[in-house]
Order: sequence, then structure tokens, then C-alpha cells
Amino acid sequence: MSTQYQHARAIVLATLPDLTTPHYLGRIISTAAQATRHRLLIILVSPLFDPNAISHTDNWDSVQRILTYIYVQATKVAQDMDKVLMEVDVLLKGPSESLPDNITDGVEVVYSLQGDTLPSNLPANIASLEFVYLEASVQDAPLPTFQPSASRVLQPLYPTVALGGTFDHLHAGHKILLSMAAWITSRRIIVGVTDDALLKSKSNKDLLEPLKTRIARVRDFLALFRPGLVYDVVSIDDVYGPTKWDADIQALVVSKETLAGGTAIASHRSTHGLPALETFVIDVISHSEPSLDHEDAELLKQTKLSSTFIREWIARHRNEEEKDEK
Repeated sequence: MSTQYQHARAIVLATLPDLTTPHYLGRIISTAAQATRHRLLIILVSPLFDPNAISHTDNWDSVQRILTYIYVQATKVAQDMDKVLMEVDVLLKGPSESLPDNITDGVEVVYSLQGDTLPSNLPANIASLEFVYLEASVQDAPLPTFQPSASRVLQPLYPTVALGGTFDHLHAGHKILLSMAAWITSRRIIVGVTDDALLKSKSNKDLLEPLKTRIARVRDFLALFRPGLVYDVVSIDDVYGPTKWDADIQALVVSKETLAGGTAIASHRSTHGLPALETFVIDVISHSEPSLDHEDAELLKQTKLSSTFIREWIARHRNEEEKDEK
């Protein structure tokens, strides 16, 4: 891959006809990620993303697969080019949802597919940007290996949804987790961010972002992905956070790696007479058991969605710079 980056910031704009994994976007995502230095914003537009168009919970599996595919495509390219700190953000928008005018601040180019119909909800100032049109990827359809979740009766959206994590150096794995929580929420998201005192055993702990920074980045991302919700982003000093006492929470979002914490929360709420939570699992970003088609799963295994990896990368580059200065 070339290491010459043409643009500091870029946008990829694409419409989705359905909720199948958009493998045809592979080429455009890869090209844009190669040519971008600092931030790549990927905006996926579909009538299915309009409010109340579909049940968000019934389509939980499909949407997390879409997000994972797009994030992994861009993140893998960035990591291969040693651009580990490049920001990648993916937005899901319905044609009826407006985009803020400042979405194009600092953007130099917009990538789109040849023949794609651009939505009418774009900011007027986007017309002044350079547009690059690319052909869609031509790929054989991968064999479906994904097994959907067992059937259960779900609300289309839940008023209040909770989740938790460290959220250090907010990366694609975090953004998938936060996006899926926002996807199934109608009113309020509670995010517990692990307090600094619980992170003393982390590797390269001197490179951990301060709690205030981690909280701010979580809130900023949620406001970008799903504006209009109430965001309670709070520090936590145990696995429970507000789920220990808040009776208003109806759903919990966890990853496969944090399922044990979800089990502990369920036990605590049952013991203390609090309403049970509907639990939603982010399983496609698990490196050990990814629920993805074969080729996507292989790419995921090669992509490091980890704060530990990012801190190690920063530490290595810091050491190299110190050696060069001597």
C-alpha cells in the first residue's frame, strides 16, 4: 500500500438498499482509508434507518454485522499503514434525518459509488467539496454461516439502555458497542466508564487517557451517532454502576467478553427487587467466536480492536522518537 495520504479528513457516502452485509463497499472503504490521514467519516443512508421504519431490536444481528464489517475494513487498512490513531466513525442515517452543517468541517473529499443516488438530507455546503466516484466491489457472495439469536419477544426500542467499559482511546470496538446501544434506545443511554482507580494493573497505564477525556469522548461520539437522546455518562467503581439501583433501566448491552458482568448484574437486581433487564450481546467483535461470514471473520482476527494494542503502539513510537533524539 502507498504511504502517501492525500487528505486529512474525508467522507464516504453510500446508500444501503437492505440490511445485508455491504461487501460491495469494500473497495471504496479501503481506498478512502488509504488516502486519509486523520479522520474518515462513513455515512450509510437507508430508509430502514428512519425512525420507526423497522424494529431495531429484531434487526440487532444484521445491524451489528454491518457496523463491524465497515469498521473492520477501514481499521485494518489504517493499522496496516501504521495510522493506528486515525479516527473512523460510522453513522447510520435515514433519508428523513438531517445531518449537521458542521459535519463537513475540515473535510476535503467525499467518496461515493458510481450510480449511487445521493440522499437529499445532505448539508448544502457538501456540494462545494471534491467528489470521487468509485465502482463497487465485485465479489462472490460469502456463504452464510451466521446463526441468528433465539427467538424472543422484544420491544422495538427500549427507553433506557445501560452499558459499561473503560473506553480508553475510543476505537472501533468501542464505537460498535456504543452504536448498538444507541440503535435500540428511544430516550436515555447510561454509560458507565471505569474509574482510574480500577485501572492500575493495565499495561502502559501511564498512557491511559484521563477519566474526563474518556467520558467526553464517549458522550461526543453518542451525540454524533444518535443526536437527541439523553446521555448519562458516569464514572463507575464496580461492575454494576447505576444498574445497582436504577429501576428505570430496561436493557443492558454487553460483549461476549463481559457476559459474566451481565450475569452478576442480573443476580444483583433480582436479589434487590429491581426489574430484570433484557440483555443484548455484541458478539460479532469477539475474536474467539466471531458471528461473521468466513472472510469477514478472518479479517477481524487480523484487526486489533483493543486499547491495549493502541497504548502499545503509542509506547513503541514514543520509544523510537526518544532514541532518534539521542
